[in-house]
Amino acid sequence: MVEDQRIAALIDELQAWPGPSIASHRSAAQFFHKLVFIADSGVRRDDPGVGAIVRRILSSMDEDGVPSLPLDIGAAHGGPIDAAFTGAWALCDAPNVLYALKKLGVEDPRIDKAVKFLARLPHADGYGCAVSKSLGAWRGPGKKSDPCPYATLIMLRLLLAYGDKFAAEIRGCAECLLGLWERSHEKHPYIFYMGTDFRKLKLPFIWYDILHVTDVLSRVESIRGDKRLIEMFTVIEGKRTAAGFIPESVYQAWKDWDFGQKKIVSPTMTDLVNRIEERFKRP
Repeated sequence: MVEDQRIAALIDELQAWPGPSIASHRSAAQFFHKLVFIADSGVRRDDPGVGAIVRRILSSMDEDGVPSLPLDIGAAHGGPIDAAFTGAWALCDAPNVLYALKKLGVEDPRIDKAVKFLARLPHADGYGCAVSKSLGAWRGPGKKSDPCPYATLIMLRLLLAYGDKFAAEIRGCAECLLGLWERSHEKHPYIFYMGTDFRKLKLPFIWYDILHVTDVLSRVESIRGDKRLIEMFTVIEGKRTAAGFIPESVYQAWKDWDFGQKKIVSPTMTDLVNRIEERFKRP
């Protein structure tokens, strides 16, 4: 797999970690999204070129073990300065990086320390918009008391990588996301909607969409019988063709992959949905 030209190109590109300053967390070109992709694809820490990437990430950890990234949040948007600010994290990027490190098989006590630190952030109703101390009072566009759907989603995925260690937090995140689906017509915290665009099938897992949310929630054994989760999967299953699933929206940065085309069946997407379906069949 690591000899595949596309995987090799991603590993080569990530040698320049942390990559460009983050102006938009939903950009498909962001390095932390590409890191998650190769980790989910099966790349491991001892594969050629991966060790150098890991070392660069570990060298950016703050006192709590959370990896920092260059964020471009100007004063006009509430940031501390008017230029790229290096050395900060937000809850819409840090869980992705930590999850990728865990999936890559990286063993470092700072990773577990960071996960424990993030898990203890206020989460009465999902996780809100939390940022590193260096960003001061900055936060995303929403009520401070609201949960951030995307941060909650990627925190849930991260915590699930630790099994039952964070059972209470996992239940809270799952209920938050299911509740947002149940009240999708009236509740849109941090301007995250679950409407037409949310329901389009799209890969890879970068932002907040129905395939991403359903895949993560289906990993929570205790809620597989929840009618809200079943409703979400039913929406996905209703888009199946005789040959499989066809992406309804694509990221141009991933046009060389089978899920980067909207006119042909994607074997990758079809396999992923089939694996979600298999989870529902387990006791």
